Amino acid sequence: MKNILTQFSRIFVGLLFIISGLIKLNDPVGFSFKLEEYFSEGVLNLPFLIPYALAIAVFIVIFEAVLGVMLLVGFKTKFTVWSLLLMIIFFTFLTFYSAYFNKVTDCGCFGDALKLTPWESFTKDVVLLFFIIILFLNQKLIRPLFSKKITNAIVIISTVLCCFMGYWVLNHLPLKDFRAYKVGTNIQKGMEIPEGAEPSVVEMVFIYKVNGVDQEFGADDLGKLPEGAVFVDRIDKVISQGYIPPIHDFTMELNSSDYKDELLVEAKLLMFVSYDLASSNKEAMQQLEKLHKDAVAKGYKVIGMTASSEEEIAEVKKENNLTFDFYFCDGTTLKTIERANPSIVVLHNGTIVQKLHYNDASDIKL
Repeated sequence: MKNILTQFSRIFVGLLFIISGLIKLNDPVGFSFKLEEYFSEGVLNLPFLIPYALAIAVFIVIFEAVLGVMLLVGFKTKFTVWSLLLMIIFFTFLTFYSAYFNKVTDCGCFGDALKLTPWESFTKDVVLLFFIIILFLNQKLIRPLFSKKITNAIVIISTVLCCFMGYWVLNHLPLKDFRAYKVGTNIQKGMEIPEGAEPSVVEMVFIYKVNGVDQEFGADDLGKLPEGAVFVDRIDKVISQGYIPPIHDFTMELNSSDYKDELLVEAKLLMFVSYDLASSNKEAMQQLEKLHKDAVAKGYKVIGMTASSEEEIAEVKKENNLTFDFYFCDGTTLKTIERANPSIVVLHNGTIVQKLHYNDASDIKL
């Protein structure tokens, strides 16, 4: 019975680690954005790690996938099981912290392929912890499936393939796009709320500093604020979650006006998406004006999309001789549209027909 339970745990944990690792390895940039949330001052308060989030993300997802392979083939059992145990203890703490304090609403455990609530993520990690403890207590029952040479070869090949996959998706696009803005998506339809759908109930909460301490007040309390109260912030507290369309917070703002209704009906629209102009690839930005002119010659409306300030936009346009306008959109939304900075998105009547990493700009079909 003990051996059966151990072997089941071995297969279950190994496959889950491989699947979870490969899904995140398909989009390591997206996982790095999630790590940046965890490293932020409002969560773990480790801002010095934010510049290294992508490198950490790539290492974690490759190590996670390879650990699953190592467990299945029985490679260096002690090292493998200890690594699994330490990793799951860390992530169990992380998901509990996120769930209890409601800090990060999605752990990114399975990328965009499967969204889990914080408590679902914590429950998943507790289940994994249970089976990994079984493996830890019964390490002697985990024997190699093949000879030492074959086992070593499988682990080495798995590591090389994972590294190549990571290199490929970082320099091109995810092999599989699980996001709301994948090719074939009509943005207008993605923003629609079905008739009869339950709306969210949201309460406006105002934060004022009173005697040096931040306090929350409802809208009805604003007429009874203590003397000397200083406004700090306003947040929307979700009382009950209703239907949220796959695409939300999408805007195309220019000079404080939203032009998405006009632009999304353009028969030919080319967007250069750069969520942060300051960190965009310099060489790629220098190629955008040529693409702009080629697209205009073929009847396209060409715009930029960014979350950067007007000062940064003006500086980048001058530096790269760009003659098209940049429209504002939320940075998180732009990161969801495409990970490359900049990236190229082609739309016909609001439907995404092509998305390109800047390294693949020559493959654009106009």
